[in-house]
Amino acid sequence: MYFILMAKTLFLYLFIIFVYRLMGKKEIGELGVGDLIVTVLVAELAALSIEDPNKSIWISVVPILVLVISEIIISYIGLKSEKFRNFIDGHPTVIIKNGKVNFSAMTKLRYTLDDLITQLRGEGIKSIEEVDYAVLETSGDLSVFQNTKDYPMPIILDGVIQEKILPELKKDKHWILHMLKKQNVDLENVFYAFYTQNKLFIIKKEELF
Repeated sequence: MYFILMAKTLFLYLFIIFVYRLMGKKEIGELGVGDLIVTVLVAELAALSIEDPNKSIWISVVPILVLVISEIIISYIGLKSEKFRNFIDGHPTVIIKNGKVNFSAMTKLRYTLDDLITQLRGEGIKSIEEVDYAVLETSGDLSVFQNTKDYPMPIILDGVIQEKILPELKKDKHWILHMLKKQNVDLENVFYAFYTQNKLFIIKKEELF
């Protein structure tokens, strides 16, 4: 019985390493909401066949495979659809803008002032006044920009214009299309574009390969 238990544990350990390699995940801090749910469920499912030596190992393997395949499909759809990606993982939220705390955004996220101060301390920042911009990422990490009025503003992600960013830049969609035309770049071919120091920087999809 102990041999069967050890064999199951070792097999599931190697199997879970394999499925996480398959999903391409690296660190817990990088996981979105959907990924985190999969992580918790995989751990629970793995325990099913380990806790009871009489249960077949397939009672864990089959549901884990279903979860992993579902996650891969969802990730693929998310790459193609920004709306679907935002629905699953949410989107980054500006918590501090021009040195002012966005309390309305914090309320919607149920993100308290204590949470903000704790994460700022983790970045070595003593006071909110030291921060120009702070963005709460979908992973829950806080990206902080100090004493800069030109932090990079992502305006195109995977061929999609980030229209919510445009008012902050005092720009519009026509300006972006005009800038792309000047550089002879099609919108669909833009993997990432950001605006900083009054300049538009473009990373094309073809440059990734």
